[in-house]
Amino acid sequence: MPLSRRTLIKLSALVAAQPLFSACAKIPPSKGMALDSDWQQADSIRANIVEPVFPPKDFNILDFGALAGAEHDCTAAIAKTITACNQQGGGRVLIPAGTYFTGPIVLLSNVNLHLQKGATLKFIPEPDRYLPPVLTRWEGLELMGYSPLVYAHEQKNIAVTGEGTLDGSGDNEIWWPWKGEHEDRHWILIDGEDQQPARDKLIADAENNVPVEQRIYADGAFLRPPLFQPYSCDNVLVEGITIKDSPFWLINPVLCNSVTVRDVTMDSHGPNSDGCNPESCDHVLIEGCYFNTGDDCIAIKSGRNADGRRINVPSQNIVIANCKMQDGHGGVVIGSEISGGVNNVFVENCEMNSPLLERAIRIKTNSVRGGLIEHLRYRNIDVGDVKNAFVVNFYYEEGDAGKFDPTVRDIVIENFHCNNVIHKALNLQGFERAPMSDITLRNCHFDKVGEASIVKNVNNFVLDNVSIEGNVVNVDELVNS
Repeated sequence: MPLSRRTLIKLSALVAAQPLFSACAKIPPSKGMALDSDWQQADSIRANIVEPVFPPKDFNILDFGALAGAEHDCTAAIAKTITACNQQGGGRVLIPAGTYFTGPIVLLSNVNLHLQKGATLKFIPEPDRYLPPVLTRWEGLELMGYSPLVYAHEQKNIAVTGEGTLDGSGDNEIWWPWKGEHEDRHWILIDGEDQQPARDKLIADAENNVPVEQRIYADGAFLRPPLFQPYSCDNVLVEGITIKDSPFWLINPVLCNSVTVRDVTMDSHGPNSDGCNPESCDHVLIEGCYFNTGDDCIAIKSGRNADGRRINVPSQNIVIANCKMQDGHGGVVIGSEISGGVNNVFVENCEMNSPLLERAIRIKTNSVRGGLIEHLRYRNIDVGDVKNAFVVNFYYEEGDAGKFDPTVRDIVIENFHCNNVIHKALNLQGFERAPMSDITLRNCHFDKVGEASIVKNVNNFVLDNVSIEGNVVNVDELVNS
C-alpha cells in the first residue's frame, strides 16, 4: 500500500526536523519478614528465565528491497526478511542506520529484529495498515483488534534488540486523539473518533461471554494498538532499544513465559503510554530500563473482570531491578486489570524522581476486578520528588460495585526513601469486610510530606523504623478510623 500524500508530507517533515489493625511483634516469617530466602527466590527466578539464542547469521533488510526515507514503504521488505530468516533456521534481521517507514511487523520464531545504531523503524500512522484484525488483548480483554505495531503470536525465541529506535508515530493529531476527552488532554479532539463507545461495548461483550472471535473491534472502533505485544510466546527478549511515541502501551507481553526487558528506554507521553505491562506472564525480568511515560512506568496485569477470570492466568515470578522512573502515573504498579492474580514480585534498586510522578509504589483494584495479589517484595527504592509514595486503592475506577473482593496480602517494603512527597506518604484503603493484610514497612523514611497519611482496613500492619519528616511513627499514629 503506497503512503498517502498527507502522510508522506508529514513524515518527511518529521524526518527533517478499618478498622482492623494489630502491630504484631511477631508474625510468621512468610508474612511480613523479608528473609534471605525471599531474595534467593528472586535469584532463582532470574536463573530460570530462558533468553533466546540465535544462530550467527544476519539477514539485512536492504537485501530484500528496503530503502530508507519517507517516500518508501518497507513493510513488505521487512516481512520478506523475517520470513527468510525464520525459514533458514533463524538469526538476526538487521535494520541498518537510517529511517525506515513501515506498517505492522510480525515476528516469527528464532528471529532477532536487530536495530543497529542510528536505525529507526518509523511506523506509518495510517490505522488501516494495521488491519485485518488479529487476536490481541486490550486493557485486559481479548478481542480481534488492530494489530500491534510489532506482533508475535505463539512464537518461540524472539527478540527486538540493538541501539536503534522504534517510533510509534503517536502524537496529538494521530492515534492519541482516539482517547477522547480527558482531564489531562493535550491532544486534539476529532469528531466521531473516540474509543469510549467501543470500550464500553467490549467490556459488555466480555461480561456476557461473547466468543472472542466475534469481538471484532477494528475499523471505526478507535481502540489504539500497543507498540510491541508478543502473545502466547516463549523466550522473549527486548534489549537496548529506545521506544517512543506509542499509540498505546509500549511493551505488553501477554500469556508469555520467560520474558526479559533489559536496558530499554521508554519515552512516550501519550494517553495510556504505559511503559512495560507484563500481563498473565510467568518468569519476567525487567532491568536497567529508563521510563518517562504518560501513564504507569511498569504495570503488572492479568486480565480484566470476567475475561480475566475466564482465562485465569496470573502474572507471577517477576523481578524488576535497577530501573529509573521519571514521569508517570506510577513507578511500579500492580493493576488494575488483575482478575487473574499477581504473585511473587520482587523489586529492588530502583530510582524514581519527578514532580510529575504521581505514585512510586501502587496497587489499584476494586470489587469488580477481584484477584489474589500476594507475596510482593520491595527493597532499596530511592525516590526524589513524587506526589504519593505508597498507595493501595480498592476503589479504583468502578469502585465497590462488584462481588469479587480483592485479596491483597504479604507485602514487605524495605529501605524505601523518599525525599519530597508532595501529597501522602501512605494511602492504604482496603474494604472493611475484606481488609488487606500482612503489610510490613521496614527502614522507610519520608523526609518531606505535604499531607497526612490515610491507612484504613489493614490487618497485621507492621512498621519497623519508619519515619515521616524525621519523626519515627507507629501504627497507632497512622490508623484512620
